[in-house]
Amino acid sequence: MSWLIVKYLLTAGLIVIISEVAKRSEKLGGLITALPLVTFTVLIWMYMENQPTQKMGSYVVYVFWYSVPTLPMFLTFPFLLKRIGFWPTMGASALITIGCFILTVVILRRFGIELL
Repeated sequence: MSWLIVKYLLTAGLIVIISEVAKRSEKLGGLITALPLVTFTVLIWMYMENQPTQKMGSYVVYVFWYSVPTLPMFLTFPFLLKRIGFWPTMGASALITIGCFILTVVILRRFGIELL
């Protein structure tokens, strides 16, 4: 149980630190956020919990494919934010990401890659 608490605290701490950096410098915050720190953290937890290397490798492949559909959201968010406000932009961004995810699943299925 104590290991789980350590994992929660360190992982949450990472997010808090990044959000605090982003408040001071959007460029540095964006850079740190773009780094695969969460992925590295998960890989460290998996390694320390003796997960098979095949499972870790498969996890990273899925992270890649699941990241691709989020990219259009990063391009449309600043455009929408200026025009429709924060909450509508968040909703639109979620819908854009879901739509892109469905499209990615359909396209990749044709190449034998199953995401779902």
